[in-house]
Amino acid sequence: MHTVFAVVLPIFALILVGWLCRRTNRLGPQAASEVNKLVVWLCLPALLFKVTATATWAEIWQPGFLAAFTGGCLLVFFATLVWRLAQGRSLPAASIDGLSASYANTGYMGIPLCLLVFGQDGLEPALIASLLVVCVLFAICVVCIEVGLQEEKYIGRAVWVVIKALGKNPLVVSPIIGGLWAVTGIGLPAPLLHFLDMLSAATTPCALVSLGLFLAQKQEGEQVGAWPLVAIKLIGQPLLTGFLAYQVFDLPPLWADSALLLSALPTGTGPFMLAEYYQREAAVVSRSILVSTLGSLVTLSLCLLWIAR
Repeated sequence: MHTVFAVVLPIFALILVGWLCRRTNRLGPQAASEVNKLVVWLCLPALLFKVTATATWAEIWQPGFLAAFTGGCLLVFFATLVWRLAQGRSLPAASIDGLSASYANTGYMGIPLCLLVFGQDGLEPALIASLLVVCVLFAICVVCIEVGLQEEKYIGRAVWVVIKALGKNPLVVSPIIGGLWAVTGIGLPAPLLHFLDMLSAATTPCALVSLGLFLAQKQEGEQVGAWPLVAIKLIGQPLLTGFLAYQVFDLPPLWADSALLLSALPTGTGPFMLAEYYQREAAVVSRSILVSTLGSLVTLSLCLLWIAR
């Protein structure tokens, strides 16, 4: 419990800072939206570009782990998406709900937690999981949202409208450019890498402060839908991923335990960033992040007990 608490406490501290700044009017009513724009247009694209531009195939290619962790994420995402659509939610709203139920906080919580639990050997699965979450899962959700937003009736024109919208989205373009850079085999110049490092480091703190700013405002719209998403994230996803890792793919202990622990992480700030960016109702998303982070104190501790068996 102490190990988990040491990682979770700074998250609540950053959310609290944002909440206090808004409550005391140190930051105005538009601050949450403006800080989130900073993350979406500068910080997160820098992180996505840097991660994909510096990744090597040898580091990423762990077939069993990729299949178990990605399989768990995508199955939960699409199952939640279909369930929310069946309840009458729009495709953009259902997509963000699906992301809330499957988007693990692998960067801010997963990397330090894996280092604490597994030592230096835990860094590689944590980095691979972070790459999968922010590039693959995030990109699929953005595509679903863009498809849901377009109003063109003719399929050819509809596809072109979606492609143009994705081409203007920094969260889609930046990892693609980073991947193309990696293919060239040219390393990033030191000044550019330092620039990207500084912007990347601001991603999570700014996103959490933006979340706190948002939570300090009067919440409108449905919020009760957060609890099922939290249950899926903290219980359903680790059970599914654990089954894939231990039973289906029979991964080595380090990789199986890492897949389980990383899938049990609470919801990251990605869904909130998208809800704000696309001007969707963010009340359910913000509550999901807050409640799942608090609930992860229990579920992550149970996972650690299982790992220590």
